[in-house]
Amino acid sequence: MRLSPHRLRTPRALLGALLTVLATAAALLTAGPPARADTLICDQYGTTVIQGRYVVQNNRWGTAATQCVTATDTGFRVTQADGSVPTNGAPKSYPSVFNGCHYTTCSPGTNLPAQVSGVSSAPSSISYGYVGDAVYNASYDIWLDPTPRTDGVNRTEIMIWFNRVGPVQPIGSQTGTATVGGRSWEVWTGSNGANDVISFVAPSAIAEWSFDVMDFVDQAVARGLAQPSWYLTSVQAGFEPWQNGAGLAVNSFSSTVNTGGTDPGDPGDPDPAASCRVAYDTNVWQGGYTANVTLHNTGSAPVDGWRLGFALPSGQRITGAWNATLSGDSGAVVASPVAHNARIAPGTSQSFGFQGTYSGTFAEPAAFTLNGTACTVA
Repeated sequence: MRLSPHRLRTPRALLGALLTVLATAAALLTAGPPARADTLICDQYGTTVIQGRYVVQNNRWGTAATQCVTATDTGFRVTQADGSVPTNGAPKSYPSVFNGCHYTTCSPGTNLPAQVSGVSSAPSSISYGYVGDAVYNASYDIWLDPTPRTDGVNRTEIMIWFNRVGPVQPIGSQTGTATVGGRSWEVWTGSNGANDVISFVAPSAIAEWSFDVMDFVDQAVARGLAQPSWYLTSVQAGFEPWQNGAGLAVNSFSSTVNTGGTDPGDPGDPDPAASCRVAYDTNVWQGGYTANVTLHNTGSAPVDGWRLGFALPSGQRITGAWNATLSGDSGAVVASPVAHNARIAPGTSQSFGFQGTYSGTFAEPAAFTLNGTACTVA
């Protein structure tokens, strides 16, 4: 601060100015880190990671018109939704946020796919924001398949319609009603030509709800649309718009899948025997890089069929990989082993690598998870 000669001759004014500066500094110190900037996605199938564990996807598949979503700290909102499609056909898109694997993209650290018989509970919570000047449904999707696939279309899709606005209806026809999770639902069943669909339609709009995904999975099993030996591959929350849609929002989303050996009362606790360390070594040049990733098992039990989750920083894209299969080439990535490195014995490690491109300033992934357990980074 520059003080005028007049202020220099006024001790009381100088003291007041000093106290003001100190108060401002104290406020900045106690304010905490700045909020993460929202991320705008306009690419047709663009994605980004939120909360370090979920993927937000634009997923504009049924129209050439522009659609943009803005990912927030806890969910997303549709910021632009041009165009419309006939209401007696498929919607124009499915902007959503998901846990699990969807069309080769897996959320960081997910333990999906998980065999249905091994899932003890799958608590989830959702809060929606609705608009009145659009035709759409607010849909929560649950995907099931006979195999633990991480790409393509699953055999059965469970849809939970939290709200519908306009002259739209689920695939197939209404085949009954059911009480699931303490609520009443219309039940619709049919096929879209690629997979079976069972839809649970709320008789009136539900803005927010916490429930167990497995209550709906059990319904699909009971109706012969899935088996306990099948796999839960992903859960998603978003919207299917037919007309307009700007302003629709998932205000918040959470999803946990508790499998055998996990205490359902504390779903965040990983297996105490699991422990890992990751070394991420790079060779970087202008616009490109290679990364060699070494995964160390520092626990007391072997790790079979490992899945290493991480998020590539913005602007990076993978162009090739070795000694692993990667779920995607940007954003959220999950690396899975090939035949010769699927087991990591205690005290040993396995390595894989990839080559990629980047724009802007190069950065390394901030965190890694092994089968849902956070690893230290060496």
